[in-house]
This record gives sequence, C-alpha cells and structure tokens, in this order.
Amino acid sequence: MDYLRRTIGSSELAGVFDLPLALRDRRVEVIILPADTVDSKKQIMKPRFDFVDAPPLPESFFDPLSEEELQAWGL
Repeated sequence: MDYLRRTIGSSELAGVFDLPLALRDRRVEVIILPADTVDSKKQIMKPRFDFVDAPPLPESFFDPLSEEELQAWGL
C-alpha cells in the first residue's frame, strides 16, 4: 500500500484543517493513506436494536424470589 508521511509546520495546514490550539504553531506529522473504495452502504454497519418477538412475560416473573431460591443463588 502506498502512503505519504511528512513532518511539517502546522501553519502549512491552516487552510486545509481547523487545527486544535494544542497543534498550532508547532511541527506535526502528516500521514496520507488511500481511502477505502468499499461501497458506503457496506462501510457503515450500524448496530440494530429491535424488540424480541416473544410472548409477554407472566406476572409471576416480577415477583421477588423466595428465600430458598436466593440461598441457592448465593444471594
């Protein structure tokens, strides 16, 4: 893979990037890599959050555990 790596004065980048104050008026390293040519739809994979299609929980699901069950779980 071809790339370009140079150390330059940050003032040379002033017209290209809005540099943070910490990078202004000092020497910086610039690395240029080729951009991916992957289709943009494939490149960005967003996580999918969805509800599970299942029967509703019984009311007893929300009841507190008995003392025996709590001891069995070490709680």
